[in-house]
Amino acid sequence: MLIQENLSIQEKLRILTDAAKYDVSCTSSGVGRKGKKGSLGSASEAGICHSFTADGRCISLLKILFTNQCIYDCKYCINRCSNDTLRTSFTPEEVCRLTMEFYRRNYIEGLFLSSGILHSADHTMELLCQTLWMLRKQHRFNGYIHVKAIPGADPSLIEAAGFLADRMSVNLELPTAEGLKNLAPGKTRDKIVKPMKQIQRGIIRQMEREGIPLDAGEGTGHRQRIGAGGSSPFFLSKSHGEPESGMAISSAFRQNFSSDLPSGILREAAGAPSPRQRLGRSRYGNYGIRRVSGHRETFVPAGQSTQMIVGATPESDYQMLAVAEALYQNFGMKRVFYSAYVPVNQDSSLPMLSGGPPLLREHRLYQADWLMRYYGFDADELLSEERPNFNLFLDPKCDWALQHLERFPVEVNQADYETLLRVPGLGIRSVQRIVAARKTAYLDFGDLKKMGVVLKRAQYFITCRGKMLYPIPIDQDFIAGNLMGEEKRKEFQIGKKDSYRQLSLFDDMHLEAAGKEDVLYGDLHL
Repeated sequence: MLIQENLSIQEKLRILTDAAKYDVSCTSSGVGRKGKKGSLGSASEAGICHSFTADGRCISLLKILFTNQCIYDCKYCINRCSNDTLRTSFTPEEVCRLTMEFYRRNYIEGLFLSSGILHSADHTMELLCQTLWMLRKQHRFNGYIHVKAIPGADPSLIEAAGFLADRMSVNLELPTAEGLKNLAPGKTRDKIVKPMKQIQRGIIRQMEREGIPLDAGEGTGHRQRIGAGGSSPFFLSKSHGEPESGMAISSAFRQNFSSDLPSGILREAAGAPSPRQRLGRSRYGNYGIRRVSGHRETFVPAGQSTQMIVGATPESDYQMLAVAEALYQNFGMKRVFYSAYVPVNQDSSLPMLSGGPPLLREHRLYQADWLMRYYGFDADELLSEERPNFNLFLDPKCDWALQHLERFPVEVNQADYETLLRVPGLGIRSVQRIVAARKTAYLDFGDLKKMGVVLKRAQYFITCRGKMLYPIPIDQDFIAGNLMGEEKRKEFQIGKKDSYRQLSLFDDMHLEAAGKEDVLYGDLHL
């Protein structure tokens, strides 16, 4: 498929922003960096959420593909090489121009840059590095940048991108090697995992260089394993070492970019580090180094993330959750994102989804992921091989509580912090408030409501001074029936998400196409 080179930058932008909407692995920045004299932009830990994609997902960045050309034929992907799709590509100069002009107009505060594979992994990654280098060094852009690492690219290119970007990600795509073999025959688990491991080791090495202790942190006290890859039986059958070097990199890249980057940091970290405790607020390792200056010699300060497609292959929720747990424990992931499979291609290997994308299943996986990272749950507690999928009518925390009614009700004036965290309707902040307030007074249900406790759910599982809010029988069927009423309303809202309209990057007061371009691009004359 030939790339159309005669398209305007507006036409390229519309094609390549639309092609990027299926990648959901971008979120708030997770890095704090103030602006500095001579540079444009800053990054904020609070995140930057200004726009929405066409499918309703909130985005905080200019989210584009560098190119929608690709050498792979992944059956689930709209950009697969066998599709008869209009192909185009930005140049590094065009991406820089869009980013800078959009930032000056306050449309964005950062960039999310992904790409198909143009010619080869090395060629594509080199173009991405060139783009980031121009943004940072020539245009002095100090804002947030998230870039995709291309599996199979030379490690020196991954390293260079890591010193120019704030966050990097490598999409796992599918939870098992078998699923990847069936639907993405050009990709292998080894190619995907090697850059993940390289990024992880580079972040750990950076922390050691800056004197940040790996065994410091706060949270639930769960052990973090940083060393060899995947302990999950659904993930990897062996550990993976450092990516192999030796691929051909152009002399122009080495001459233009290598002198601006610290040398050999990743290659100094020979061998896997020993197991240590996790760092950060999550129970798993959020290795995001909070940059307090504009100094660029920091490797991936906002950590790395990945994405899995939900529903394209027959894996259960338990398998997906076990893979996510292995990624958090063994690769120090900042986030694992879940993307409901959207049927964009006709293929006999792909499932037929009569009810549309499995959005509710995606929602349940996100809820369970949150419980694992912040509430002290393990994948084996939430699901098992005998019970491999979530109850679609109850959120995972309520479902777990109903399976363990012998632990309830708990007395809020006496239960410890970890026990309270497992009560449905009690979040981290409300539990912290309870623990602080009960040092000076006994709490009642009125106090709990003021603290933000969701009594509609919590009332079935707690007592205050030995009494429940109402005389409620501790019966699984009774409690489940009452909780399902609220969950069914949520299920309807998730399933009917397309019944309302979200603003997108190209919406502006419902103007006609020509008017929208005039308003959006102003005097840019693209």
